[in-house]
Parts: sequence; structure tokens; C-alpha cells
Amino acid sequence: MWLLRPPGVYAPQDDTSLLREALLREPLAPRARVLDVGTGTGALALAAARKGAAHVTAVDASRRAVLTTKLNALLAGLPVHVRHGDLFRPVHGQTFDLVLANPPYVVSPRARLPRRGRARAWDAGEDGRAVLDRICAQLPLLLRPGGVALIVHSALCDPDRTVAHLAAGGCKAEVADRRLIPFGPVMSARADWLRGRGLIGPDEDREELAVVRAERPA
Repeated sequence: MWLLRPPGVYAPQDDTSLLREALLREPLAPRARVLDVGTGTGALALAAARKGAAHVTAVDASRRAVLTTKLNALLAGLPVHVRHGDLFRPVHGQTFDLVLANPPYVVSPRARLPRRGRARAWDAGEDGRAVLDRICAQLPLLLRPGGVALIVHSALCDPDRTVAHLAAGGCKAEVADRRLIPFGPVMSARADWLRGRGLIGPDEDREELAVVRAERPA
């Protein structure tokens, strides 16, 4: 899939690919409504539209990402509604058959989240869960009965904790997929700090990604 990928917008990477594969395996209900939160270039929103979703909404906190997704949808000739805002705030009161989330999840030496710049797309606090926990708390209210959410993040953020949070919200949740990938530039730059915290081994140079699937009972 060819996409515009301007500087400052999170480009599709291994996590995007893993989440897209999970999306393509997921059956869509007739007239399905899909939400892609943290859309970046819009890669997953466009994949959902190509798969046949009747209504696709893409949300991002970055205005540059919002503009990029609008342009990519226009170039692809696909109907995607793009909204600017923080997580689920732009779709307050709406419900969806499928929610896709590729949030910031990289463990950071800084507790405070960046408010601007490229790092906003990946930095997620000292445990990598600053955004994930907010998603887990709000997500069950966005799913229609029988609706599904797919969330990708690093195993360093504890996928079992994500499963437990979503289960506490009334969803049936599980780790649906895992994949080992080489460290990217950000993880490589933080490797010594991660080793110092005991989060990775002395010679570890690969990261495990996980897709958590949550389903609201019908």
C-alpha cells in the first residue's frame, strides 16, 4: 500500500504490519463501523475501508497526521472520516464494531509524556503504559455488543496486564498474536538504559510485540 509519509508522522512499521494482519483475519459485521485511534498515516484505517467496513473513523492527536491521513484517503479514493483529538474524545458517545489501536508504548526515562514532536508517537512513560491504561479504561464503552478491539504494544508493557484490565471492564480478552522484531532506532538508543533497569538482558537486541484482542459479549 503506497502512502504519503511526511516527516513528523509515524510511518507504518512492524507493529502496524502485525495489527493489519490481525485486522485482516477479523470478520466484519455487515455495515461495520471501525475506529482507528492513533492513526498516523492512516494505514490501518485504509486497510479497514478496503476490507469492506461501511464507516471508518481515524483519530490522531497530531494535526500533521490528521492531514496526512486525509490526503492518503483522498489519493486512495476511500471514505475515511478523520478527526483530530486525544484518544477517544473526538468520538465521544459513539460505538463501534471494531476498534484498532497502535498507541505510544515505548518505555521512557521521562515520566512526563511529550506534548509535541516525533517522540509523542512512541514515548509512553516509565512503564510504557501511560496511554495504554487510558485505552483499557475507556475501550469497553466504545464497543458494540459483539464488538472487537485489537491493540498492539510491546511485551515490555506487560500484555497480561492489558488482558486483565480489559477483562475487568467486561470484555473477553487474550493475547492473539506475538512477534519478535529487531530493535528499532529508539529501542537501540535506549538499550543501555533498559539493561540498567533490568528490562532486557545483556545481549538482548530484539523486542517482542503483542496484539491483544478484546471482545464485548453480545
